[in-house]
Amino acid sequence: MHPRSVVRLAAAAALVLAGLSSAPAHDYKAGPLAIDHPWARATPGGTTVGGGYLVVTNSGGAADRLLAVAAPDVAGRVEIHEMATTNGVMTMRALPAGLPIPPGGKIELKPGGFHVMFLDLKRPLAAGESVPAVLTFEKAGAVPVSFKVEAIGASQPKGHAH
Repeated sequence: MHPRSVVRLAAAAALVLAGLSSAPAHDYKAGPLAIDHPWARATPGGTTVGGGYLVVTNSGGAADRLLAVAAPDVAGRVEIHEMATTNGVMTMRALPAGLPIPPGGKIELKPGGFHVMFLDLKRPLAAGESVPAVLTFEKAGAVPVSFKVEAIGASQPKGHAH
């Protein structure tokens, strides 16, 4: 192989590897907190709200609290919500004080329970895209993440069972 071809091949390989390493991760760490696979459901055109989900595990000895979520690229505001069904009646409410994460425990934000609510969507969320966001914790601080957008109606992220 000609030396120039080797250099070109090495440069092409470096570009491919650089692209792979910049791909969004699906698991994040912030001190004793592990954030597992943030994901969201795709939304149809014209919809102004969307749901986001993730699991936060606290391996530390002190409680923390998910205080806020921001995704300014796609949503005017984001809230942490709780959905519950009592006596056959479904209710949903915002949790302005956030969501506690007990020491040695975890919280699951999933369809039908606690979740992130993207409000005032600037555009529909499309399956396959990644939505940049920042989770803010009381102790761990701000943690940048990406929500991977799954199909409309997905009940869990593709290829990822909890």
